[in-house]
Order: sequence, then C-alpha cells, then structure tokens
Amino acid sequence: VVESPSKAKTIAKYLGKAFDVRASVGHVKDLPKSRMGVDIEAGFEPEYETIKGKAKILTEIRKAAKAADMVYLAPDPDREGEAIAWHIFTELKVPEDKVRRVLFNEITAKAIQAALKAPVRLNENKYNSQQARRILDRLVGYNISPLLWDKVRRGLSAGRVQTVAVRLIVEREREIAAFRPEEYWTVDARFEAKQPP
Repeated sequence: VVESPSKAKTIAKYLGKAFDVRASVGHVKDLPKSRMGVDIEAGFEPEYETIKGKAKILTEIRKAAKAADMVYLAPDPDREGEAIAWHIFTELKVPEDKVRRVLFNEITAKAIQAALKAPVRLNENKYNSQQARRILDRLVGYNISPLLWDKVRRGLSAGRVQTVAVRLIVEREREIAAFRPEEYWTVDARFEAKQPP
C-alpha cells in the first residue's frame, strides 16, 4: 500500500502479477473537523475518524489484505507516512505479524526490490511523534483559528507554528508600545596631558 495512485501503477509494473499494489490516496483517518477531537482529561487521547470519501478505499485495501500472504505498508518514509501506515494497519483487522513496513526514497525497480528484501516493523515512536504534532496543532489551532476568522479572514487556520509567530509579533508590538524615550547624551573627548589622568 502506497499513498499515490500514480506510484501504485508504476510499482505494480516493477513487481508484476505476484503483488496487488494499492493506494491510500494520502491520509485515511484524521481528527474530526467539527469538534476538538482530543480528550484532554484522558491524557490527550485523540479521536480519529475515517476521512470523508476514504471508507471505500479502506474497504478495498482491507479486502485485498485478507487475501494476501503479507501486507507491505509503503507510505512515504517520514512521520506523516508512518501515521498513514498505522491508521491503515488499525483498519486492516489482520494479525500484526502479517504486516510489514517498507521504506524507499525513489520509485525505481532497484529501490523497490531492496525495500521488499528489508521490511521492518511499524515505528511506533515515529507515529507517536506525528500524533503529538497533530494533537498540538489541534489544541492550539482549534482555539486560535476562530479568532483569525473574526479578525483577519474566514477560513484561515492556525497551528502550532503560526501561533508562535503571532505571539512573537504580539510581544514585539507590546515592547514597542511600552517603549518610553529618554533623552541621553554621549560625549567623546580627547585629552592631552603629561601625567594621567
């Protein structure tokens, strides 16, 4: 399973009929759009739901996985890709030992074959890293985005990065507003004497 349908087609050509290559078309699960989706009281537990339009894709992947000897999850080799792999895994309903992660940085026959010869387990630390970033985005952005809509323009969203930038701007503006000019002088002089000072 890869992210992109075009990657899936290319990889299918490299692997032949022995493999059924599917595409998730990006993320398949996310936090809900209409509410916070993070239970702060339960240790910041996220509430994921299937993204609209992805149920059919997941059903097809699940069906193919049940018929397969081994399922190789090959979304991009980054935190986002790891999250996609984990979310697909949780939806497959197959034993963990039937699922492996394959990592490649280029779509070439050589790279794909090498990745399939060196499959790894899903990386829970990388997934948790992405999940923490996503939860932080939601906790910060969900509260500040409505303020942006009111003050700047509807539809804008703010996450952890934009919020820090806004804070830096606000702090700088406050420093400028609090500045009180005071008159001061500097005097440069040159003295000559036989004995100091």
